[in-house]
This record gives sequence, C-alpha cells and structure tokens, in this order.
Amino acid sequence: MSQTTTETRASAATPGRELADAKADIAVSIRGITKRFGTTVALDAASLDIRKGEFFSLLGPSGCGKTTLLRIIGGFESPTDGDLMIGGRSVVDDMPHQRRTNMVFQHGALFPHLTVAENIAFGLEMKKVPVDAIRSKVRDALALVRLPGYGDRRIDQLSGGQRQRIAMARALVNDPEVLLLDEPLSALDLQLRLQMQDELQRLHRAIGGTFIFVTHDQGEAISLSNRIAVMSEGKILQIGTPRDVYEHPTTRFVAQFMGHSNFLEGTIEQIDADGVGRVKIKEGSLVGRIPAPLTVGRAVTVALRHEKVEVAPNGATPGRTATKATLLEETYMGATIRRRVNIPGVGELISDTANTGSQPQYQSGSEVVVHWSLDSPSILTE
Repeated sequence: MSQTTTETRASAATPGRELADAKADIAVSIRGITKRFGTTVALDAASLDIRKGEFFSLLGPSGCGKTTLLRIIGGFESPTDGDLMIGGRSVVDDMPHQRRTNMVFQHGALFPHLTVAENIAFGLEMKKVPVDAIRSKVRDALALVRLPGYGDRRIDQLSGGQRQRIAMARALVNDPEVLLLDEPLSALDLQLRLQMQDELQRLHRAIGGTFIFVTHDQGEAISLSNRIAVMSEGKILQIGTPRDVYEHPTTRFVAQFMGHSNFLEGTIEQIDADGVGRVKIKEGSLVGRIPAPLTVGRAVTVALRHEKVEVAPNGATPGRTATKATLLEETYMGATIRRRVNIPGVGELISDTANTGSQPQYQSGSEVVVHWSLDSPSILTE
C-alpha cells in the first residue's frame, strides 16, 4: 500500500473519530425538553449540550424555566416531552438517586437535627458505604470546602456562608458527574456572596467536574461561567461564552437582561464594502458595523451599551462614529460618571464612564461629541 493511500484513508476516517470525540466530551445533552404544568408551559422544547468539566449557567428572570430545567436534570421533575442524556445515556426514567448528579439548593436544605459530619455522611450511609470510608470521605470533603474540624458542630452554629459550604460538601462527597446548583448564593449578603463566588471557582478548579449553575444574577453568571444559556418564558434565547453573550446579544431581551443599553429603532440605509453601515433613526442616523446577512431597508434595533458611548469635548474628532450632541445631565455615581446626551434628530443616549478622577466635568447644555467603536452597536432584528 502506498503512503498516499494510507494518508487518504486516515483523513477519510477523521470525521468519524471527531464526531465520537465530540459526543464523548458531552456531560449533559438536553433534546427538545418540554414541561407543562396544566396549561402552563414552563419549558418549551429546550435543547443544549453541556460539556464535561464546564461551569455552565442557566440565566434568566424568575419564572423563565431555569430551575425547572435544573430539576429535570436532577430527576426531581419529569419532562412532558423530550430526552435527557447524562454521560451518553438517557436518564429520563431514572430516579434522582440513580443519576450521577447531586443538587445544592438555594437554602442548603441541611438537616438541623444532625451534626455537620452527619449531614455530609447522609448520602453515603444511604448507599451503605463502609463506616471507615465514610469518615475518610467526610474528612476530605470538609478539607475541600476549607472547614476542617467542623464535623461535630450543629447546623445552627454555622454562618450562612458556612452552611452553603457544608451543603456543597454534602453534594460533592458523593462524587457526582454533574453538580447542580440552584441559586445557592441568592440568600447571602453582598460581601458573602462575592466570597462564595470565589469559593465556587476554587472548588470547580479543584474538582474539575461539571457544574450547572442557576442564577438570575448577570454578574454571577458572567464572572463564574465558561458558557451561559439565557432563558425567557421557557425558551433558551442564546448560548455562548459570557463575552459573546454580553458583547453580541442576538435579541433585545438578551441585550436588555445582560446589561444597560441604549435602544434605538431604525432602518439600515447604507452598507459599505467593509461592512460598516448607517442606520437611519428618526431624522438622523448612527454608524456601526452591520452583520451579514442584513441588507439595506431592513428594520432593526440598535443596542448600544452605556459604557461603549464616550463623551468628548466639542470640537474633538475621534473617528467615523463621532456625532455632535448636547449634554442634558451629568450624575456622579461613585465608580462611574453617568451622562445623558441628546443627538439632534436621533434622541437621547446614556454614557457610563469609569471614574478615574481626571475626567472633565460638563455643564447641562454643553455641546459635546459622542462616539463609539464601529463594533460597539449590536444590530438586532428581534
């Protein structure tokens, strides 16, 4: 056999191997999951793949279906339609204890009449794990959550953050393939919540497992996640990295939910060869990059993040997007300076600028120039 033939056959076999590798890399596969409670559709044909070792967040407002989806993954709810695979095997008919998953609930759900060690050991005892092995695993779990020596304490002797750490230890001691976290930080105060975010990141790095995290807090999802699924009214609207979802929202809801944006309705009136175009808004227009396959004449919404809008003194010429405006209001907000401006023929925009202590102050009625990078506007069609 010639060398050329061997290389050709190896090349032809590669796609199959890649497909097998891709499937092997999937921890949880959700296929068309629908959940109805009477006439209410809590989940509407949700589909996504979560990779092994990923920190994946389900993000959305209350009632969007994120907790329902998490409970279906854990086996605490059954889907009305669709399939769910964990580790490549369908588990829709499996009970929670038959799945390699464990859940950390919003309020920890610890047993108040048991000690810390007894809480952590509970699942292992149900599995008839030998006593010596239980002691060792409990000791290791306490060390993992950085609470060694707490085994004999009562639950009412713990702070809120310590209780959540014990809840995580109880889940992790069972060595789950997938750890499910149902808003575990929402009941904590701000400073403790930030500390626990760091703790979650540390645990994820130490364990290397798959974490699925439910939250309504955009900041949590952005700072913790490898990828995010944004949900609304039972539907998954967008899946991507935190940077992709924040910088390139695909719908107005995602743009609005993921941060603070200016929204302006208009029509594409021009697209240059380099993809930079002009959107007509009222009697004026705004410049930005127009994504393919949008064409001239298409009605769109321009979403422009507050922090992407920069304000410069009148007379400055900072680039192709520069346009004259009138400053309506300037508000000191501590870490940021907020400015509200009016562009003639277009309308009002808000600009949020990091407070470095050296920015100029503008008086109401001042003539200024506003500008942004060509890639800053998100051009939305829904």
